[in-house]
Amino acid sequence: MADKEGIKQSCEEDQDEVDLNYKAPEKKTLQEIQELDKEDESLNKYKEALLGSATPTKDPNAPNVMVTRLTLVCSEAPEPITMDLKGDLLALKNQKFVVKEGVDYKIKINFTVCREIVSGLKYLHSTYRKGIKVDRAMYMVGSYGPRAEEYEFLTPVEEAPKGLTARGNYHIKSKFTDDDKTDHLSWGWNLVIKKDWKD
Repeated sequence: MADKEGIKQSCEEDQDEVDLNYKAPEKKTLQEIQELDKEDESLNKYKEALLGSATPTKDPNAPNVMVTRLTLVCSEAPEPITMDLKGDLLALKNQKFVVKEGVDYKIKINFTVCREIVSGLKYLHSTYRKGIKVDRAMYMVGSYGPRAEEYEFLTPVEEAPKGLTARGNYHIKSKFTDDDKTDHLSWGWNLVIKKDWKD
């Protein structure tokens, strides 16, 4: 989230990562994968190790991928910095999450996959200060099969900006997407960099 010179870009350019050499794999349903080579015992064991034996959710109204919460993990924080993403996302725009300047942190994302395998999940976020984009990050989350338990993804360690000019309000636009460019969740939230956790 360090300040960087940048020009405000369009939302589409903001959210899409261009990779001309990458081609998304052919989409197959979970049932199609389970039916492939059923007589091959070793392949069946391999598929069970990858996909698990849990029965996927059959609710056709439930989204396939549900992002449940985002947490800023920081050992120095006086309390957990967690946002519930199952509730009112508009309420997050009125809430400010405070981070002390210069601390190391990670972003932890919890999500579930309900029915079908999802390929190439990505977490994107763009950071704005006074309406100007100052940073952009993309994290490859990976490919996951359906299961009852939540998955957890943790980003590498980052350092919060520090110094007098870095302190202040930041607006972050977050998006959870995949190879098919399905928007599983998009939301905005506010971060305040301060000299101390409470000053």
